[in-house]
Amino acid sequence: MLNSEEVINLEKKFVMQTYNRQPIVISHGKGALVWDLDGKEYIDCFAGIAVNNIGHANPKVALALCYQAQNLIHTSNIYYTKEQAQLAHELTDISRHDRVFFANSGAEANEAAIKLARKFTGKSEIISTINSFHGRTLATVTATGSDKYSEPFKPLPQGFKHVPFGDIKALAEAISDDTAAVIIEAIQGEGGVILPPEGYLKDVESLCDQKDVLFILDEVQTGFGRTGEMFASDLYNIQPDMTTVAKALGGGYPIAALLANERISKGFEIGDHGTTFGGNPLGCAAAIASIEVLKDENLPAKAKELGDYFIDKLAEIADNHQAITQIRGIGLMIGIEIDGNGAEIVDKCREEGVLVNCTAENVIRLTPPLVINKEQIDKVVEVLDKVLS
Repeated sequence: MLNSEEVINLEKKFVMQTYNRQPIVISHGKGALVWDLDGKEYIDCFAGIAVNNIGHANPKVALALCYQAQNLIHTSNIYYTKEQAQLAHELTDISRHDRVFFANSGAEANEAAIKLARKFTGKSEIISTINSFHGRTLATVTATGSDKYSEPFKPLPQGFKHVPFGDIKALAEAISDDTAAVIIEAIQGEGGVILPPEGYLKDVESLCDQKDVLFILDEVQTGFGRTGEMFASDLYNIQPDMTTVAKALGGGYPIAALLANERISKGFEIGDHGTTFGGNPLGCAAAIASIEVLKDENLPAKAKELGDYFIDKLAEIADNHQAITQIRGIGLMIGIEIDGNGAEIVDKCREEGVLVNCTAENVIRLTPPLVINKEQIDKVVEVLDKVLS
């Protein structure tokens, strides 16, 4: 059996070096906890970048995957499968949409949304926001409003504009006769857990209706209970034309989807778009089980309750630390903005048995599994208090 050092050396030798990895090898997990190969336990407050909403190694998802793997893993989309049809029905039932296109990742779901917007409207321009994040493909990295992600890959696809997040006036001024769609994250995750100003998303919806422009809501990070509602569109009471989801959909298994209203979905005709693995039976079975857990255990409501508790506990220690400049978030999507070295805090928390993430250089991002409990939250706050001291 390989030890941690051997695993890390193998990775450094044979894997392209595109990730700044933490120096631990995760072995297994359960609920909100993970263990490394050396047996050390960690409270996971990152959840695989807001993926493991129902916790690690959820038994219902594990059983669904095992059963499905023994029967049918892949067919391609040349054939029907009951798992895909059932999941599509489930997604339209819990969302505000009528049709589904399945993909493998959030970037692919956003690519599909951009293609559908251009096909449906016959227009080319896509407007997104500064400091957003929509994926790593050439189109989605261009939609992403951050030069650090796109600059090395020029020339970039044409037809994208960026406006400040939360500025409805700037958005109105940017819309032109060739604007096909506006794509906006419900909450900017990679940008530093930036919440929309009050009424902003509702104003975006109204503006898009007024200007006959499609409204794409990127819920890749906020979907499936993270904000205290099944979707952030429920939280903000908006009806986007399209919603993109991924991350938490499969309970840890990679699967994504573009959700669209009936009228918009007719923009795609047979042959317009496709994917080999999107909506495969294994991923769909995992997603069906994951959604069942979210509903049966009322995890969105628990995320709201525990998120409020988490933020209150963080506020109690904030007065003791001048380094904390702001605590913001909703549900179990929380950002702690600090005046200091975020990466150093991540390292020290890991040493104390807590996994957190730093984004936007100085924001400690907390996106734990929705099954985390108050005792674990108390421990995380205790560690942050110690580290910040």
